[in-house]
Amino acid sequence: MKNEEEVSQEKRLKENLSRIKHKVMVMSGKGGVGKTTVTVNLALTLAAKGYDVGIMDADIHGPNVPKMLGIEDMRPEISKESEGMFPVPVPPRLKVMSLAFLLGSKDTPVVWRGPLKMGAIKQFISDVFWGDLDYLIIDLPPGTGDEPLSVAQLIPGIDGAVIVTTPQDVALLDSRKSVTFAKELGMPVIGIIENMSGFKCPSCGAAIDLFKIGGGERAATDMDVPFLGRIPIEVMIVKSGDSGIPFVLEHESDAADAFEAIVDRIEQFVQKE
Repeated sequence: MKNEEEVSQEKRLKENLSRIKHKVMVMSGKGGVGKTTVTVNLALTLAAKGYDVGIMDADIHGPNVPKMLGIEDMRPEISKESEGMFPVPVPPRLKVMSLAFLLGSKDTPVVWRGPLKMGAIKQFISDVFWGDLDYLIIDLPPGTGDEPLSVAQLIPGIDGAVIVTTPQDVALLDSRKSVTFAKELGMPVIGIIENMSGFKCPSCGAAIDLFKIGGGERAATDMDVPFLGRIPIEVMIVKSGDSGIPFVLEHESDAADAFEAIVDRIEQFVQKE
């Protein structure tokens, strides 16, 4: 039997979710494919189109969203009127919540088992005052473990999952597992994004397939899910992530154009659901 606090938390969770129109999980089968970079730039592209957007950094052991947005030294505002806190605002229309804001040091590891992680994710939904959002983008850790399961259980009616992969065979193998994970949970798969897909030499303009190209699209076809697009490797994406200067808002490039096209496809998918 649930105690009074548990009942109150579930009530707050439902109230918060009722004010969010679309909820999207960003997943990857393995680390190192640029999932958080994709999350941040998708969210910023949506915000640039006039949507109110939140990023929930559910990568408990590697919460890097604040670093990529240049807000790692900020802290959520604690509510004076009731339990909970406000996410950190990123003008003009983005809000962010991450465990990184709550750690004592940037070098502090999070040594938690499953129940603690699920409790933290639950609090990120129930005890954070997100307000009215058009999109909540949830950045998940690699794989199909505790965090994706917790989000799937805590957010009924989630719009779907975006799977990020790179073109190499090992990444594609793991991305297929993420697609199967979502399908087994009855969650829509919005589509697969092929990141680090090709590189254009900045000196001569020649196209170089560093990690091959086209694997993400073939995996989408094989798994019968949408292919959302390819994002090429660009030097400024790396520099922007390290400096905390949003890439898609600062640079006109093939990658920025790719993010815009991918966001258009995500919009079409969630709005027809």
